Amino acid sequence: MSIPINTPSIGQTRDRELLKDSSTFLYKETEQGPLHAHVFFPEHHHQGQENTLMIFLHGGFWDMPAATQFATQCIHFAARNCVCIAAEYRIHSRHQTGPLEAIEDTQSLIISAKKNHHTLGIDPQKIVLVGAAGGAFLALQAAMAQDVMKVDDVDARPHALVLLSALVDTTPGTDYAPRFPSTAAAKSLSPSKMIRRKLPPMLFLHGKNDPITTLAPVISFRRWMKWKGNRIEVIDYEGAEHRFFNFNFSHRHHDLTLQAIEKFLSENKLMPDYERHDY
Repeated sequence: MSIPINTPSIGQTRDRELLKDSSTFLYKETEQGPLHAHVFFPEHHHQGQENTLMIFLHGGFWDMPAATQFATQCIHFAARNCVCIAAEYRIHSRHQTGPLEAIEDTQSLIISAKKNHHTLGIDPQKIVLVGAAGGAFLALQAAMAQDVMKVDDVDARPHALVLLSALVDTTPGTDYAPRFPSTAAAKSLSPSKMIRRKLPPMLFLHGKNDPITTLAPVISFRRWMKWKGNRIEVIDYEGAEHRFFNFNFSHRHHDLTLQAIEKFLSENKLMPDYERHDY
C-alpha cells in the first residue's frame, strides 16, 4: 500500500483540531524561523476591551514542540472572558536552541502583547503567565529576573503566575543544568537563586508523586519566598505524577486544577466575574 507523501501526520492533524478556535499571529521572526501566538478570544470580544491575558507556556524542557498542551485550558478561560495565548517559543528539536533562547522568546511575546493591548482587547496590567515544567521556568524568569527584557519603556514583567509541575532548581548537579551553555548560567538562572522581595503572586500546582520535577524543591522555594514576604500558594495532589493536569492524562486532575486556577485569579482580581463551578 502506498501512502501519499502530502498526507499530514496524525500530530499535525491533532494540533490543527485543537487550535481551530484560535487566531494565529506571527509575533517574532528569529534566525531559526518564525514564532506564532495562537490566541483564543472570548465570544463577542472586541478591540479596546480590558480583559485579563493568560499566556500559556508548554512543557518539554525547551526540547519538544507542544503549543497545544494547554488548548483545553485556553478554551476554558476564554469562555470566562480571558484572552488566552498558546505560545510557541524556540526549542532544541526544531531550532537547535536552548533555554536562553526560550527565555528571550517568552519575554518578547509578553512585550508584544502589552504593546498591542488595544488590538488584543486586554489590560496590560493584567498579564498572567501559566507554565508547565520548563515553561514554568520561563514564566519564573520573566517574573524574577532583575534585568528582564524592556523595549520602549514596556517591560516583560507579568502580574501573576500559575506554575504546574514546575522546574525551580537548575543549579549544577541537577538534571537540567547540562542544557545551559555553562554551569554559571545554570546557577544564575535557577529560580531557587533569584528569590527576592516584591515578586508577583504565584500559585504552584504539583503532583506528590512527580518523579521528573519533584515536589521537595517547590516546598523549599515556597519557604524562602514566604520569608521574603511574597504571596505564594502550593497545592499538591495525592497520587499525581508529572503530567497529572493534562486533559488526556487525567480528566479529574485537569478539572481540579482549573478550579484552583479560577479561585487564584479571583482572589487576585484577575477574574472579577468568578463564580464557583462544580467539576
